[in-house]
Amino acid sequence: MRGFLLLVLLLCSTLVRAELAETDWLELMPIEDQRALEAMPEISHDSPEGDGTFSNKGGLKQQDHDLPAVMYSAKTVAALDGKRIRLGGYPVPLEADAKGNSTLFFLVPYPGACIHVPPPPPNQIVLVRYPKGIRLDDIYAPLWVEGPLKIETVSNDLADAAYAIDASGVRLVEDEDL
Repeated sequence: MRGFLLLVLLLCSTLVRAELAETDWLELMPIEDQRALEAMPEISHDSPEGDGTFSNKGGLKQQDHDLPAVMYSAKTVAALDGKRIRLGGYPVPLEADAKGNSTLFFLVPYPGACIHVPPPPPNQIVLVRYPKGIRLDDIYAPLWVEGPLKIETVSNDLADAAYAIDASGVRLVEDEDL
């Protein structure tokens, strides 16, 4: 009987560790950025993208230099550096393997961030490295990404990110997750 109880306890502890608690996107912002975001006036979406015309010029990089400073913030939360997290978001594919699976992508907090105006600030964009790859047939389908979060500045033609994850797991969000 004692052996059975130990087995049950071991299985329960394994199941508890199997899925990390969700990290909220706002947790990636220092408290002063969170306050600035809450106090920010509504942003106008009057642009060609807002009218349904899309130009990929600039991608996720900020184009409107009249926005509040929080919209350009790359300030990070030092306590998160190296912490294993589970973050839900939407992919912006960057690289794929020979099978067409995405191995490198940005994760953003809302769908279509590459065409919305304004895009998220760098501390709300996470570069995900996932050598195993995942099939991304729909960039509007949310993902769970799990792994150690690193404070790492990444800049390319598409975006500036303040964080990166070498993902240990990436999967589509399923109905039962909601």
